[in-house]
Amino acid sequence: MPKGSEELTAARKEEIITACAELYKTMSFKEITIKEIGNATSFTRTSIYNYFQTKEEIFLALLQREYELWIDGLKQIQTEHEKMTKMEFADALARSLEERHNLLKIMSMNHYDMEDNSRIERLIEFKVVYGQSLTEVRNCLDKFFSDMKVQDKQDFIFSFFPFMFGIYPYTVVTEKQKEAMAQAKVNYVYMSIYEITCAEVKKLLGV
Repeated sequence: MPKGSEELTAARKEEIITACAELYKTMSFKEITIKEIGNATSFTRTSIYNYFQTKEEIFLALLQREYELWIDGLKQIQTEHEKMTKMEFADALARSLEERHNLLKIMSMNHYDMEDNSRIERLIEFKVVYGQSLTEVRNCLDKFFSDMKVQDKQDFIFSFFPFMFGIYPYTVVTEKQKEAMAQAKVNYVYMSIYEITCAEVKKLLGV
């Protein structure tokens, strides 16, 4: 790690992550290279290696940032509402994910490769934040559904988080994929991120 203030280090990391996020809007994971990310920052490509050793580490950091933003959204739900019905909570949770397009997009990638090609310290940092997201969903359930059984809350979390990995590929579909489904005569109902998430939450809550 280069010498300098913690603020400078944090600022440069954030610039790298933001550059990656911007590229990810128009390029695939495979297309994006550290060289491409370096070209989109204010410093040289070789300087990136002072902060991240692999492309996967950068994407893991981006995923971590997305989880942090989602956690903020979950905390906001708790702050802004003293009580919520199951329908209201399903709506709020679905909207919180609807705003986190990159979170769902990165989640749909191969986590094994992304985590395997990241240093243990980077992976631990990510897992801490991931754990916080589990806690905040549990906090929501504790606050709004105090009569819900402990096992039912655990079942909700164990069902909802794996479900999240499939939201993006089921809701963001290319024209090529639609054409293939049509020619294969697959009677598929296309849903938005909000629609599919809200439906799942309602089902898990027994609405």
